[in-house]
Amino acid sequence: LRHLDNWHAGRQRNADFYDAGFTALGARSSVSPLKSGGTQLRFPSRPAAPARHIYNQYIIRVPAAHRDALRDHLKANNIGTEIYYPVPLHMQECFQYLGCARGSLPETEAAALETIALPIYPELTTQQLQHVVDSIGAYLSKHGLIGGGPSVTTTTRGGSPVGAGV
Repeated sequence: LRHLDNWHAGRQRNADFYDAGFTALGARSSVSPLKSGGTQLRFPSRPAAPARHIYNQYIIRVPAAHRDALRDHLKANNIGTEIYYPVPLHMQECFQYLGCARGSLPETEAAALETIALPIYPELTTQQLQHVVDSIGAYLSKHGLIGGGPSVTTTTRGGSPVGAGV
């Protein structure tokens, strides 16, 4: 427990880095739905003070048609990702007694198809964080998912990608 506040601060610092990097690509927070246009990436919104987010996960949303291909792209660039709820809770067998049919919670069902958890652990270096942002920016640019202007080309600080397991 004595390290908990430092771990939270490290993940918050990393989230700040991602937020700034994705904002530079034209992305918006998750308050704006993907349907609202612009760069087709949404990052976590910030709670109002005095609340704070500890970023146990850092979840982005991208169009469902690109989610798995983006994960493959990140894996090819030695970046680990995860999908924590591939099946919406109301569609899981243990909750069938609730009687929710497919389509009854459309936003939940969309989130299950659009979300990716990025590395956020406190020990990530600035170079590793930049590699994640650059790799996502390269994918978005290549697939025409950056809105509001010309394609963005990003480069990794320091000139080269960081090793496996980011």
